Amino acid sequence: MKYSSKMERCGLSPMRKFNGEAAKAVERGKKIYHLNIGQPDIITPQAYYDALKNFAQPVLSYAPSPGTEELLEAVRDYYARIGVELKKGEIFATTGGSEALQMTMAAILDDGDEIVIPEPFYPNYHTSVTLAGATIYPVPTSPEEGYRYAVRERVEACINEHTRAIMITNPGNPTGAVLNPDELKLMLDIAKEHDLLIICDEVYREFVYGGEPLMSALQFEGYEQNVVVIDSVSKRFSACGARVGMLISRNKAFMEQAMKWCQCRLCSATVDQVASAALYRLDPSYFDEVREEYKRRRDTLMRCLKKIPGVVCEEPKGAFYVMAALPIDDADTFQHWLLNEFDDKGDTVLFACGEPFYGTPGKGKNEVRMAYTINCADIERAMEILAHAIEKYNAR
Repeated sequence: MKYSSKMERCGLSPMRKFNGEAAKAVERGKKIYHLNIGQPDIITPQAYYDALKNFAQPVLSYAPSPGTEELLEAVRDYYARIGVELKKGEIFATTGGSEALQMTMAAILDDGDEIVIPEPFYPNYHTSVTLAGATIYPVPTSPEEGYRYAVRERVEACINEHTRAIMITNPGNPTGAVLNPDELKLMLDIAKEHDLLIICDEVYREFVYGGEPLMSALQFEGYEQNVVVIDSVSKRFSACGARVGMLISRNKAFMEQAMKWCQCRLCSATVDQVASAALYRLDPSYFDEVREEYKRRRDTLMRCLKKIPGVVCEEPKGAFYVMAALPIDDADTFQHWLLNEFDDKGDTVLFACGEPFYGTPGKGKNEVRMAYTINCADIERAMEILAHAIEKYNAR
């Protein structure tokens, strides 16, 4: 039986790849500290559940394909608070940010096309691009320079006749890098000058730790035909299971193409949209405490990592991930060993291996992404385990 060659070029998610081995390790009695997946442990706001309890539609009907007006209005109000005025037709509700990503790639890419993305990048970008028949042209970065990429010469060297778009994540997953306003404007300028779309994944917008104001590519004037924004309730409101995202653009022609996907999949879940509208109505002060908690966790993780000899890691400025180069030969082999052959007083750790976050073959083999979505005490213990594990692994 033949399967899709496009699907066969896709790999398993590095965040979930070792779930089977991890489950068997737990069955054998190990305790695992999970640093592999960006699943926040922050309590989901009660407003979400109150909206669910109050939902009493006699018939649970399809929502409109672009989204319920209640949700779209709440999202417009949210953006208005950061100085972005959006009109009807410029926001589509999607099944998580993931569908917004798939919808975008399906709308703009053909077989043989390319999209420029700084590496390391969220691995599911690769899947969405590959299924659209295109390939990623990676902008190279390194852990030694904090994974910075907003350099005109570096980005423009990746653009050619096959390029259809540039894609960035700001704040970054997996690196935690945050563009300053000048760097973001540079990326917008490059896209406009080369007549390209710039797709901005902004799902971690609230999680910046240097006191910066909230920033979106939508705030910059003059780029209305170039900017596409991917957004989501998952990380912002610790509501990953809600599966509600947003596709946002003022480019009418692009949104007309995306509407074909919206209508093909009928609609996003009606009930999730009703409850998510309540999240977008929360007072912005909700994020103050959440942001401070993540900052404490970041600081704890960085303090511990700096004590481990040979680790290369720059302090992330946003999101809730750290990308680090470890003093090991291969992260994949190391993770397998951690789950099957190692423990520290019955404990071990699980992270996301770095190689699938890269488009350049061979890069990232000794790098890992760690999510600081567990509490500070657990982070300290996880780093103690990691330090012992590295020493023992290299002494084999």
